[in-house]
Amino acid sequence: MITDQRLSAGDNLPPLRLLIERANHLVQTIATPSLVQLVLRVALAGPFWRSGILKWGGFLRLNDTAVTLFTDEFMLHLPGGPYHYPAPTVMAFLSGCGEITFPVLLILGLGTRFAALGLLFMTLIVELTVPDGWPIHLTWAAMALGIMAYGPGRVSLDHLIGRALSPER
Repeated sequence: MITDQRLSAGDNLPPLRLLIERANHLVQTIATPSLVQLVLRVALAGPFWRSGILKWGGFLRLNDTAVTLFTDEFMLHLPGGPYHYPAPTVMAFLSGCGEITFPVLLILGLGTRFAALGLLFMTLIVELTVPDGWPIHLTWAAMALGIMAYGPGRVSLDHLIGRALSPER
């Protein structure tokens, strides 16, 4: 028996296709680009911040452990190596500065692409130091590249500054 009711466009879809479209819509509603970009920034900042905070014994004062790691423990695994780090105190200081500064910039969403590039470079150095850690290093690199490619998102100082400087306000 035919009824006179109008069918919506979704009613013409097979039940499985309709279910898939609803599931996709739900996922897209939850995983908004700005939320994903914020989570990527926080996820990448975390391990570097934790590592960096352990290197300091006070304001711009490295602790002895950080210097010892770069002097005695950490080695660059390059062809013909491994080799000791050149200028280990300088390397420890630069590493500690980057591991604090870049994560703060990422969390704030300020100079975000630059901060992600800095952490990508640090990830490459970490990979040369700890080659067996490649699975996590690959994850860090993917997050940094994603941030560099798609930017910080709307929940960032970069976005606010961009809007303030935009002539189309």
